[in-house]
Amino acid sequence: MTSNRHNTYLDAARAAILDVGWKRSTLTDVARRAGVSRMTIYRTWPDMQTLLADLMTREWTEILAAVPPPVDGQPTPEGIAAGITAAIDALRANPLFRRILDLDPELLLPYLLDRRGRSQQAILGFLTPRIAAGQEAGLVCSSDPEVLARTLVLAAHGLTLSAHTMIDGDVSQGDLSGAFEQLVIGALTP
Repeated sequence: MTSNRHNTYLDAARAAILDVGWKRSTLTDVARRAGVSRMTIYRTWPDMQTLLADLMTREWTEILAAVPPPVDGQPTPEGIAAGITAAIDALRANPLFRRILDLDPELLLPYLLDRRGRSQQAILGFLTPRIAAGQEAGLVCSSDPEVLARTLVLAAHGLTLSAHTMIDGDVSQGDLSGAFEQLVIGALTP
């Protein structure tokens, strides 16, 4: 199967989930939307859960790819913090992510409570080298870059998933994002 076909099928799944939510989407619906037989879809994904995992990985990886590189080319704590916040903001604005949170938030629980998924691994693969490069340049504290990256991902979960519970007339999303950036800068500064 070509990459374009694979993306066509994922696009069809994305459209189905955006229309009716994950629980009401079926592989049959995805096949219909993609204009192929059910068996074509079943050959690649045995169930909607597997298809959703591939779709989420694609979506979140695209968000990471759009994070701007550091302005001065140096992986400073400020640049790393700004990149993480930009990725969180983009994820929170992503229509698929919003739809999952609105209709099927329990889909995210395994990735928060039981195991690390491919999307989280991709985030670590994005963040860990930036931290390590910052350490090599003497701009980031000398701690295990993998541990720092994992800790930052854990902290980012809260801002990504629960920030809305902390917003009111006194505190805005911008306030929370700014405070999060300061926490990241503080954690990474030597």
